[in-house]
Amino acid sequence: MKEEIIIAGFGGQGVLSMGKIIAYSGIMQDMEVTWMPSYGPEMRGGTANVTVVLSSDRISSPIVNKCDTAIILNQQSLDKFEHMVKPGGLLLYDPNGITHPPARTDIHICKIEAAEEAARIGNAKAYNMIVLGAYLKKRPVVQLENVIKGLKKSIPERHHKLIPMNEQAIERGMEAVIDVC
Repeated sequence: MKEEIIIAGFGGQGVLSMGKIIAYSGIMQDMEVTWMPSYGPEMRGGTANVTVVLSSDRISSPIVNKCDTAIILNQQSLDKFEHMVKPGGLLLYDPNGITHPPARTDIHICKIEAAEEAARIGNAKAYNMIVLGAYLKKRPVVQLENVIKGLKKSIPERHHKLIPMNEQAIERGMEAVIDVC
C-alpha cells in the first residue's frame, strides 16, 4: 500500500498541521512516512502545501510528481496541482474560494463545504479537521483512533482539551463530504 497526498491552500487554513496529523497517524500504524512542507515567506495568507507519503514499504523519495490524492483549499492550488492527480485518484476540494471547479473526468472528485460546516458548528478553527474527516471518509488509509493519537502528538499538551472538539469536526467532515463525479 502506498498513498501519496498533496494538501494545498492558504497559510492559516491548517494545511501543514493536517499533513502532520496524517503523517503521525501513519506512524501510529507502523507505516513508512514522509512529510514535506512548502510555504512562501508570507506564511498566514500566502500559499502553503505539504506532501505526505504513507507506505507499507520503504519510501525512496519524499518528492511526488503525481499523487493519489490532492486536497485543495484555494484556486491557486487547484490550478497548480489538479494535473498532478493520477488517473483514478481523488481530488477533494472546498468550493469556498474556488472560481473554476475541477474539470477532469479521469479522477474521482469530491467536495467538502468545510468553511460552511465550520461556521455551522461555530468554530472556524475546526476547518482543517472537517477537511481531514472528508478525506478519511473517502480514503480510510489511517484509522480514526490513530488520527486522535496523531492529534495528541502534533498539538501542544496545553491544547489537548480541544481534542474532543477536533474529533467531532472530523466526524462532521465524514458526514458532509459530497461526491461530484
